[in-house]
Amino acid sequence: MTKELEIVALPEEHEDESALKRIAAVTLKIQPNKITSLKILKRSIDARGRKVVYRMQVKVFIDEQPMPESYTIKYPNINDAKSVIIIGAGPAGLFAALRCIELGLKPIVLERGKDVKQRRRDLADINKQGIVNPESNYCFGEGGAGTYSDGKLYTRSTKRGDVNEVLKAFVAHGAAEDILIDARPHIGTNKLPQIITAIRETIQNAGGEIHFDCKVTALDIQFSKIIGVKIANGDHIKASAVILATGHSAADVFQMLHSQNILIEAKPFALGVRIEHPQYIIDQAQYHCENRGEFLPPSYYSLVEQVDDRGVFSFCMCPGGIIAPCATDHNEIVVNGWSPSKRNNPFANSGTVVQVNMEDVPGDMDDPFRMHNFQHSIEQLAFKAGGGKLVAPGQRMVDFVEGRQSASLPVNSYLPGTKSVELKEVLPLWIHQRLQKALPAFGRKMKGYYTNEAILVGVESRTSSPIKVPRDKETLQHPQISGLFPCGEGAGYAGGIISAAIDGINCASAAFKVV
Repeated sequence: MTKELEIVALPEEHEDESALKRIAAVTLKIQPNKITSLKILKRSIDARGRKVVYRMQVKVFIDEQPMPESYTIKYPNINDAKSVIIIGAGPAGLFAALRCIELGLKPIVLERGKDVKQRRRDLADINKQGIVNPESNYCFGEGGAGTYSDGKLYTRSTKRGDVNEVLKAFVAHGAAEDILIDARPHIGTNKLPQIITAIRETIQNAGGEIHFDCKVTALDIQFSKIIGVKIANGDHIKASAVILATGHSAADVFQMLHSQNILIEAKPFALGVRIEHPQYIIDQAQYHCENRGEFLPPSYYSLVEQVDDRGVFSFCMCPGGIIAPCATDHNEIVVNGWSPSKRNNPFANSGTVVQVNMEDVPGDMDDPFRMHNFQHSIEQLAFKAGGGKLVAPGQRMVDFVEGRQSASLPVNSYLPGTKSVELKEVLPLWIHQRLQKALPAFGRKMKGYYTNEAILVGVESRTSSPIKVPRDKETLQHPQISGLFPCGEGAGYAGGIISAAIDGINCASAAFKVV
C-alpha cells in the first residue's frame, strides 16, 4: 500500500530518512516500522514562521518496496535519417536535437563557439586579462549562456511543455536527482559542463552531428522556403528545416536576417544593475537568525516594486554566487551571475532591473534594431566608465540612492575588478531614478537589504533579447519563410534554461511535420 501526504521537517531532519519515517508515521497514525520506504516527491523551504522548516510532499510505502527508477533514455540510430539544421548549441538547440533524434530525424547542430572544455580558456582570458573573444565567451559556446552562468532550473513556464521531461533528461545525463524534487532546482556551473558533454555524446552516438567553430553567415532560401545554410568557410549544408536557436546576444545573426529581408522586430527588455550583498545578510533576513547553520542552504530572495507605474524587480538571483563578465564583444560591459552547485561563496547577487518599453527609446518605431542599439549604447557607456579591461562601474547601495560617489567599494566577487563611479553616468535617468526609489522599498520588505555593504555593479542588460524573430503561433514557422523555426531566448520565446529547452523540443516537433 502507498500513501501520498505532506510532512513538515526541521532542517536537521530533512535528509534523515529515519526521522522522516517517524514524522510520516505520526501523520498516518501507524508504527514507523510499518513504513518500508519513503520517496520525496517535492521539497521546499518555508521561512515564513519564526522557525524555518522544510515542507515535503512524500510517497510512503507501507509493507511494500518501491520499484527501482531508471532515468536512462534509449535513443534510436538516425545516422541515415532526414536532416534538420539547428543553429546554436544552447539549451534550446541541444534539446531540439534530442527531440529530433526521438522523432527519427538527424540533427546537425552548428555552434559558432567552442566546446565546454575549450571555452574555459576564453573565460579565463575574460576574467584575468579583460580580453573578450567575440566567438567564445560566457554567452557563446557549447551549452549556451547557462553552462557557465549557473544552471538555475526554476521556471514559471509550466504551460509550454513538460518541465519534468527536461529535468529527467538532465538527470539521465548526470545531474543529481534532487532537481526533480526541489522547488528551486539548480545544477551549478561546476557540474554543468560534464552534463552538457554527456548530452553532446548522446547526440553523436545516435548519429547526429555537432560542429563547433561553425558560424552561419546566411540562410539558403529558394521561393520563400529553407533549403539549407551557408557557413563561414564557404560550405553549404542542405536541409528542409532550420531551427534558429542562437541565444539573446547574437547581434550579427539579427543583422544577417535583416540583410536577407527576413522580418525581425524590436521588442521590450529590462535594464539595470547586478546587486551583491554578503550572503550572511540575506541569510539573516530570510531565516530570521544570526547563523543559518549547516542544515540550511544559502538563502535567495525575489523582490518587486512598482515605481512610477513601472516594475522594478530582482532577476536571476544567485545565492553563494559570483558576478560574471558576460560581454560578447569588445568595448562593452555586461554583467550576470552564477553559483557553484554548493553555493558556498560568501556573496549573494541578483540582477535588479527596470522594464524598458518601446516608447522609452527614441528613434524610428519601424527600426528593428532600435532597442538593441539602445542596449548596446548603455553597455558601451559602462565600459567607458570602468576605464577598460572589463573593469565595471560600481557604487555602494546607500551612496547610489543618496546620490554620491562611493569613497571606496566593498570587496566583491567580480574578478576583472570594479571602479567607483556614480552610476547615473551610465544608466538612463528614468531607470536610475526608479532604482533609487525601489531599493529603500526593498529594504522595508527585507530587513538588512538596504545597506552600504551592498554594491551595485553595472550593467545588467541581457535579461532578454531586444529583438524578436516572429513565428506563426500554430506552426512555429517564420511567417515569410517555410521551414524556418525561430526558437528560444534569441528569438524572443524563452527566458531561462528550462523554457528554452521546452521551446527547442516544441520547435523540433514542429519541424518533424515539414521535413
